[in-house]
Amino acid sequence: MPVKTFYFLSIIFAALALAPAMAHALELMNKIGLSRDDYLTVQQIYNGWSMLGIVVFGAILSTLVLTILVRHDRSKFTFALLAFLCIVGTQVIFWTYTYPANAATNNWTVLPDNWTLVRRQWEYSHTASAGLNLLALILLVLSVLTESDIKDLGG
Repeated sequence: MPVKTFYFLSIIFAALALAPAMAHALELMNKIGLSRDDYLTVQQIYNGWSMLGIVVFGAILSTLVLTILVRHDRSKFTFALLAFLCIVGTQVIFWTYTYPANAATNNWTVLPDNWTLVRRQWEYSHTASAGLNLLALILLVLSVLTESDIKDLGG
């Protein structure tokens, strides 16, 4: 029962973390060429998105617990561990690239002289995180759908 609970929580939190990350990735092509003033205006739509940190924390914690719970099943463990590492990887990207861009712009209320470089760093870091979030979700689903489960179903 706890394993199923943590599969459910991990998949839900991974999907919830993917949603805003994918939104950032899909916006990239339309935002990357905006003028200075237009870009600063558009960035204001993200006010309050920091609350999504709760979702990321939920994804990290639930996937870590899941990884520990399935450690005796090599295939499930491998997929769960890789999913956990992908989610942790999104945080490495955030704290290395995204957060410094937020700090340099005072959360996009001012633009420094090198704002186009900061914009590129911010946009591409979100796109990389979206890729890792998507991969984490796929890996969690693969962990559920391992060969041992197929054998249990008579397949």
